[in-house]
Parts: sequence; structure tokens; C-alpha cells
Amino acid sequence: MKNLLVEFIGTFFLVLVIGLSGNPLAIGAILMVMVYMGGHVSGAHYNPAVTLAILMRGKIKANEAIMYMITQLLGATAAAFSCYIIMGHTFAPAPAAGISIIKPLLIEIAFTFALASVVLNVATSKKTSGNSFYGLAIGFTVLAGAIAGGQISGGAFNPAVGTGPILIDCIVGHHSMQNLWIYLVGPFAGAAIAAMVFRFLNPDDL
Repeated sequence: MKNLLVEFIGTFFLVLVIGLSGNPLAIGAILMVMVYMGGHVSGAHYNPAVTLAILMRGKIKANEAIMYMITQLLGATAAAFSCYIIMGHTFAPAPAAGISIIKPLLIEIAFTFALASVVLNVATSKKTSGNSFYGLAIGFTVLAGAIAGGQISGGAFNPAVGTGPILIDCIVGHHSMQNLWIYLVGPFAGAAIAAMVFRFLNPDDL
């Protein structure tokens, strides 16, 4: 139960900062501090795609991974609704207008791959066990992704960041859920590839 509470809190504040500021530096910073806050309790996933990568890496059981994902989605949805209460309007990630759908999809795959790869290597590897830089590495990966790809894809790199705000935007703002699939397919694909690459590169660390 403690690990699920931490996952809810971390995902909540990540999405809250995204909704209130949209600033890549603020987003990277809140993720970094939330990772340091909860890493020793839950592993600080705050992202269903990261949880998938860690499941494929063999560091979490399937039933626990499912509970993590549900909790992350609840945290993201609660944060998106809180943003609506605070700001009076909804927000949701969306790809840039007038571009081929393959471009935002590739951005979501690429930067989620980068994020999951960093998490697997700095937070689950025996070779980096006990390091003090894991939070910085994870936060700066999201910061770089948000700056480089955010204007193209919407910069979710996280199914919870996509689902929670889009769900609230659909219910309260009466908008469409047509972009949701991008933030499910892209991040989950990127994370799965990252896990397979990690297993290939680190056979002695499994």
C-alpha cells in the first residue's frame, strides 16, 4: 500500500506541474525531486511505460505492475481535475497541427525509449547500484525530451500523462479523445524496446 501511495503522489505532482506550468524545466525538476522522494519506497516509476519496462526487465511482478499502472492513472486523472478546478479550464497533450501522425508517434517512441533506458540503467542495474545521480538523470531526460519533442508530439512520454488529462478534457471540456492512442502506443512501444535493448546489452545483470 505504501508503494502505491507514493506512485499516486509522484504521478499527481508530475501532472499537476505539467498542467499548471507546461514549462519543461519545471516538469523535469518536479520529476527529479519526486524520484528522490519516492525511489526508496516504490521505485518511483510514475509512468505506466516505465513500469512496463521494469516488468520486462524482471524487477516487478505482473500483478504489482498492474496495480502500479492503475494507481498512476488515478494520480494523473486527479491532478488533471485539480488543474481544472484551479485554472478553470482543461489541458491535454496534443500533436502539432498539420503534420503527419507518424512524426508525433516517433517522438513519443524515441523519448520514452530514452527515458526507460535511463531508468533501467541508473535505477535497476547492479553496475550503478547505490548511485546518487539517478534522479538527476531521469529528470533531465524528460527535460530534454520536452524541449526537443514537446512541440511536435505534445511531450507526454507517459501513458498516464496522456490519459488523465485527455479523459478530464473529454468529460469536462467536451473535447475529443482521438489523440489518446498516440500516448498509449508510442510510450509503451518505446519502453518495450528499451527493455529488450537493456536485456541484450546486460545479460549478466538479469
